[in-house]
Amino acid sequence: MPVAKPLLLIVDDDSLISESLGFAFAQEYDVLTSHSRSHARSLVRQLRSPPHLALVDLGLPPLPHRPDEGFALIGDLLALHPDLKIIVLSGQSDDENARHARTLGAVEFVAKPCDPAQLAELFRQVLRFDTPATDDAPCGLIGESLPMQRLRLQLGQYADLAYPVLIEGESGSGKDIVASHYLHRLTERRDKPFLALNCAAISPTLLEPTLFGYAKGAFTGAHTAKAGYFEDADSGTLFLDEIGELPLDLQPKLLRVLENGEYQRVGETQTRISTARIITATNRDLRQEMKAGRFRPDLYHRLSVFTVAVPPVRETGLDRLLLLEHFRKHCAASVRAEPFTLAPDAQSLWLDYTFPGNVRELRNIIIRLTARYAGQAVAAEQLRAELDYPDSTPLPPAGAGLDAAQPDEVRQAARQHLQRAGHLNLDTTLELWQRSYIEAAIDLSNGNMSEAARRLGINRTTLYNRMESWNRP
Repeated sequence: MPVAKPLLLIVDDDSLISESLGFAFAQEYDVLTSHSRSHARSLVRQLRSPPHLALVDLGLPPLPHRPDEGFALIGDLLALHPDLKIIVLSGQSDDENARHARTLGAVEFVAKPCDPAQLAELFRQVLRFDTPATDDAPCGLIGESLPMQRLRLQLGQYADLAYPVLIEGESGSGKDIVASHYLHRLTERRDKPFLALNCAAISPTLLEPTLFGYAKGAFTGAHTAKAGYFEDADSGTLFLDEIGELPLDLQPKLLRVLENGEYQRVGETQTRISTARIITATNRDLRQEMKAGRFRPDLYHRLSVFTVAVPPVRETGLDRLLLLEHFRKHCAASVRAEPFTLAPDAQSLWLDYTFPGNVRELRNIIIRLTARYAGQAVAAEQLRAELDYPDSTPLPPAGAGLDAAQPDEVRQAARQHLQRAGHLNLDTTLELWQRSYIEAAIDLSNGNMSEAARRLGINRTTLYNRMESWNRP
């Protein structure tokens, strides 16, 4: 019986490039090609199983001369399938773009033009890495910092209760590990089904039949009746990730299940009963979503009987070293290599870095360091090349009081910054701050430019104009 090939998704608006690469890799991979962010997102949603690899160009329509659509697509793909390995292939290959793509979750960045043979070798190397996040960590959570201890304490209290739990946390922080390990495998439901569904990974029109099932003939293509996730979960656990993406018109039906366990398959009048425990997760602020009218308050209160927050890496202090040791060991073992070490100056850099992409970014950095420096001591400059630092003078640290309503703290932060820098170019520094806030708003809004503009208190036209100014001489 032939072994199934890994699935490779190529996203590039240049059809000559995507077709040529598709032909070059056809013997080793099942290749899918796409020309835009929206098309790629739709394509992946329709797949029965996720791609193993994605090769993504940054310059995609409608902004082919800027990296914004490519950056947003990285976030989209990882929101749909967190374990997808993404490699960026782009002509927009300055160091800042490379570092930012890696921070968002790309495993590697390759500049165009690239030899397909070298790219094929990189694919094989990336697929060799197997870095389970949970094998040696108690219950899948690595760290002894106070935030991690508090999280484990909360989960120990909530794990065996039947009530819903809402898991909050930034992208890449490990919300899925919390759901699958602490809230299922360590409970009395451990021997019952655990089903996970990413609400962003399914087309909104297919979410209802996916969750609740459907009767034969309920819609075009429904040739047989089919059970949904609630039915298949039985009395186990149903984990709904990215719950903030649940369409507004479907939210009352989920609320009904939470209130009395009742639901109906699409196209049926028979009422069925679910006894599954519901766990949800989000990287959005659902309170803000309620205020904006995109999420029902009554559903939020039902989902958040218990709420836990998975801390970002920047708040976990020396846990960075425990994570380093964990992933370094697994990465080296997966490729049968000697683990790298960090020189003392590199270790200081590691502890100072905030890891904006959280555990996912940290893991990918270790994958790249293992591939390049197995068995070697990594110096600070080698490590710095993997981190998403701005090219100019370092900014004041996060949380330095940069709120316009607190001028004394802002003034103090500026004083400390200037003392460290010695001197700076004020126009360049202000431009860097503006760009950093714009990029952060786009990241937090998952590429939704209207939402990013709202976060920044400007209109969308102003946002585009300011982004256009980055490319002006």
